[in-house]
Amino acid sequence: MRTRTENTARVVVIGAGMAGARLAARVPDVTVIGEESHAPYNRVLLAEVLAGRYAPDVIALPPAEVRRGVRVVRIDRDDRLVHCDDGSVVRYGRLVLATGSNPVLPPLRGLGNTLPDGVHAFRTLDDCMALRASVRPGVSAVVIGGGLLGVSAARALAECGAQVVLAHQGEHLMERQLDAESAALLRSHLESLGVEVHTECRVRGLRCSDGAVGAVELADGYELAAEITVLACGVRPRTGLAQAAGLEVRKGVVVDDELRTSDPNIHAVGDCAEHRSTVYGLAGPALEQADVLAEVLAGRPARYDGTRALTRLTLNGPADPASGSLDLAAFGDSRPLPGDDVIRLADATRGAYRTVVVRGDRLAGGVLLGDLAAVGTLARTWQDDAPLPAETSLLHLLTNDGGF
Repeated sequence: MRTRTENTARVVVIGAGMAGARLAARVPDVTVIGEESHAPYNRVLLAEVLAGRYAPDVIALPPAEVRRGVRVVRIDRDDRLVHCDDGSVVRYGRLVLATGSNPVLPPLRGLGNTLPDGVHAFRTLDDCMALRASVRPGVSAVVIGGGLLGVSAARALAECGAQVVLAHQGEHLMERQLDAESAALLRSHLESLGVEVHTECRVRGLRCSDGAVGAVELADGYELAAEITVLACGVRPRTGLAQAAGLEVRKGVVVDDELRTSDPNIHAVGDCAEHRSTVYGLAGPALEQADVLAEVLAGRPARYDGTRALTRLTLNGPADPASGSLDLAAFGDSRPLPGDDVIRLADATRGAYRTVVVRGDRLAGGVLLGDLAAVGTLARTWQDDAPLPAETSLLHLLTNDGGF
């Protein structure tokens, strides 16, 4: 006869990223198991560490008890046991998967299971420190991918003095968040930092010699010199443990509004979780999910209804202080549908741009670059999914708090 595990009230969290650390700060009698040797840290600020603005200890999260450098290899759902690569076995009452995501490695010629010297992912603090150690003034660097992560990495490398080329397959930078006009302003700002930007540019492979990268090969046959190559091609939820344990997995580990998986004793939060067919892959939703789950684990009524996330990015200006920095905020869907109202204000001389899309009586999305005085009001209205007051002028949405 199978015996049930002892101490079934214990909460065990697999993953010591931002979501796991948030839970550790809010749930008593919790065991957190993390693969990384570092204490939990704010992943959002890795580009600032790469640029040399922050030391690694500055981005550390509040102290949490974590079993560091330990990898979970198997979940035994029948006996509620977690098996680790150091031979230890941990009992759980409730298990939380906060396993995060892995960087996507594109199918490039010359890129095998082991990254060649000089080729870096940019996902962990170890990735960041290895990349920083290899950067020196004048080194040639190619960043593959022009999403939020690629733009952040390119800016940071340029600040370190590298000669940076950003190669992006899409029509414009950060196409998930920006429209073409705002992306053009972002591109101009990156170019003012010395970053060479190529869009609609497909990378075919890497040219390596003696195990080290030397160039990035484009589909048109052109080669970009590359002593350093950064892969910023997106992330994929880490679902291997969940799949092996027989949990329901689609894009991510499927959870309900209590962040519960197909096993009622196992929850999932953060980048690995799929809620209502959405995998967010962002810090804001991960923290919100952790807060909701802390209430659920405490026996208090709480439900997660999804997150209306806001993307924020600050790109510091070039060496000339008068050039200033570029502040960017994007939320929702800035691509209008038939029948939507679009309000747009642009000031090319000041590098300022604002656009919002109104669908019915609600904000559908927007992009703001430059002066972000209006972002607080707009973001709150959008995040609350609140109807716009009937007396509100659409133009006033963009010109409050001083405007242009």
